[in-house]
Amino acid sequence: MKRKTLLTTLALASVVFFASCKKNDPTPSGTPTVNIPLQTTVQTNVSLGMNASTLAVLAGTSITNTGATTITGDMGLSPGTSIGGFPPGILNGTQHINDAIANNAKLDLTAAYNDAAGRTSTDMVTLSGNLGGLTLTPGLYKSTSSLAISSGDLTFDAKGNSGAIFIIQIASTLTTTSGRKVFLSGGAQASNIFWQVGSSATFGTTSVFKGTIMAMQSITFNTGATLDGKALARTGTVILAGNTIVKQ
Repeated sequence: MKRKTLLTTLALASVVFFASCKKNDPTPSGTPTVNIPLQTTVQTNVSLGMNASTLAVLAGTSITNTGATTITGDMGLSPGTSIGGFPPGILNGTQHINDAIANNAKLDLTAAYNDAAGRTSTDMVTLSGNLGGLTLTPGLYKSTSSLAISSGDLTFDAKGNSGAIFIIQIASTLTTTSGRKVFLSGGAQASNIFWQVGSSATFGTTSVFKGTIMAMQSITFNTGATLDGKALARTGTVILAGNTIVKQ
């Protein structure tokens, strides 16, 4: 197959069909499904290093919280000095403000972000617009603009390989609308999903998200949004509002 046929561009408005779901398929019957080609290039893990890997939340300038947020995992801030809202928020871990762990975690995050942003392969899939209703299989995905999860939920399917890696490169923002969910199937692990966000990420009210978010700027969780993974912001803030974050 020639190289030009290996790089698949996915237009979300095309190759759409309606299909009944299997009994254990979390996507409701009748939801539009997009046919995404399987990738043969195997992506390796994005290393977060010794320090960033221990954190559930990391920010640059500040971390703020309102409401009954619960974080399971450590929390770090570098180079900022302002962490507010704990309590009433509960941190089941250790807080690091401009100490060796926080400062080295920021270096680790920068290296991991650049690693994910620099990945390429001959059969990566290009995404655009709304990811709702899609099922992504292991590999590398790229968007040259913003991505959203709306008008449907998103599923990661590891095809029986619990070590499979998913990397999503996003040039601009990542958003989810209220109540949207990310599902895992086929042995997929939240710890193996990496979102490289070119600007900021915002998660809608009561949305359910999975994976490591590496945002260049800020990350905002609206009321009741949950994350299985890590929220890592390089230069900006992490804003919390009655959320549940469990480090994966």
